[in-house]
Amino acid sequence: MTTTIVVATTEGGLDDRVSPVFGRAPTFTVVEVEGNEIRGSEVVANPFKDSGSGAGIQAAQLVAHRAHRAALAGNFGPNVSGVFSAAGIELVPVSGMTVREAVVAYTSGKVTPSPGTASVSSGSGMGAGPGRGMGQGMGRRSGGMNGGAWAPSGAGALDPNTDPQALKQRIADLETQLAQVRRKLSETQGGDRDA
Repeated sequence: MTTTIVVATTEGGLDDRVSPVFGRAPTFTVVEVEGNEIRGSEVVANPFKDSGSGAGIQAAQLVAHRAHRAALAGNFGPNVSGVFSAAGIELVPVSGMTVREAVVAYTSGKVTPSPGTASVSSGSGMGAGPGRGMGQGMGRRSGGMNGGAWAPSGAGALDPNTDPQALKQRIADLETQLAQVRRKLSETQGGDRDA
């Protein structure tokens, strides 16, 4: 059975290195696999890599319909996790490997998904979440994309081997999300927008 895996990359292609971040990766390499064998690949540009906010969600939505099995990157933000969990896609943190090495390591079981990510039981690419959007977010978000607040669910634990650049990007993404939550709270309470 043929399935696809999306890998965050810089230049793209099977010989490129896996990107340390997902949402702001310049490209995604979509790899078609059958069993443990790579059958083909396609490079997709990430038009959201320079977005001021929401890059992770937008990038995940861009490629969620292409990944039937898993997404690989050095680090995934909480919003990316919500989108992929709702779509039944496993999140697999990998670093220091080429795309080819990472895909082979994943398909042979040498690298495993993050704890708490979706487990795919069929080739459909759809999990228990309502549709491909955020929905209930499998415990990570409630109230949909615009009104929910992220809460750790055990899958947010940091890998001690995480690349420092990926950690810096995660901090920047979280600070952006925090600013958005503060603005939303201020708007709903009728207070100052800069709270």
